Amino acid sequence: MGSIGTFFRTYFDWFYVPHLTWTDVLDIIIIAYLLYHILLWFKTSRAWTLLKGILVLLLFLGIAALLRLNTILWLAKNIASVLIIALIILFQPELRRALDELGRKKLFNRFFNFDDRDETESRFSDKTVYELVRTAAELSKAKTGALIVIEHDTPLGEYERTGISLDAVVSTQLLVNIFERNTPLHDGAVIVRDNRVVAATCYLPLTERRDVNKELGTRHRAGLGLSENTDSMTIIVSEETGAVSVAYRGQLVRNLNDDSLRKQLELLQDKQIEQRRRRWKKGGQNDETENRKNSV
Repeated sequence: MGSIGTFFRTYFDWFYVPHLTWTDVLDIIIIAYLLYHILLWFKTSRAWTLLKGILVLLLFLGIAALLRLNTILWLAKNIASVLIIALIILFQPELRRALDELGRKKLFNRFFNFDDRDETESRFSDKTVYELVRTAAELSKAKTGALIVIEHDTPLGEYERTGISLDAVVSTQLLVNIFERNTPLHDGAVIVRDNRVVAATCYLPLTERRDVNKELGTRHRAGLGLSENTDSMTIIVSEETGAVSVAYRGQLVRNLNDDSLRKQLELLQDKQIEQRRRRWKKGGQNDETENRKNSV
């Protein structure tokens, strides 16, 4: 046995197995989770293209180091001091969007909830959904272009300030009159918060994506651009075709009918808690009725 131990110590001395504790395992899991989501974020954003460009530059620097190209290495060494600032400038939109996504996580919303709305109350009523669907149908029939933004968790104050402030209950008559051609408020977007129209003629950021269909106009690009920067939902009515689309979380769903538009709007109502409570109450009532029958 002594000779075997000596053999392993002699020829496998380089092989070291560290002593792992539960904190080390937790540390590895957290780092792996963060790296996975960082790479996933890179892949699903414009930062992926920028990252590939940076990797190409690093490859050239590696070749320069192997070939001992001193001039290139000297330039790289002096430029490296400002590289971090340059990266922050290049990735500024993506970093902002990533921090915004982090702030929207439900885990943080449970602890940092500054909304006065009761947890069983939806963000906007079924009547508002009905009025929005009816508005889209009428504007589509008349081929009147429209942009209707429904605010979610991310505040839209900076976009609201670019337009004209309003404070009116959402109604089909109001929205149709706002987007009527040759009226003072028809240009730009309308912002809806809860059950009220809060602003009109608002300017929205245009998307910078190059894979957007060339047939889509400025309205669709504006709705898509806002959905990339916030978690709001934008109803878009095309002035050329009358088609109704929805932009949400960087995706554009086109050619919606009344039912499909209603389903899209119901995603923002946050009725899950209320529905679960109703099902729970209904189940409790059924159990109570069954117990009474059994007792009789």
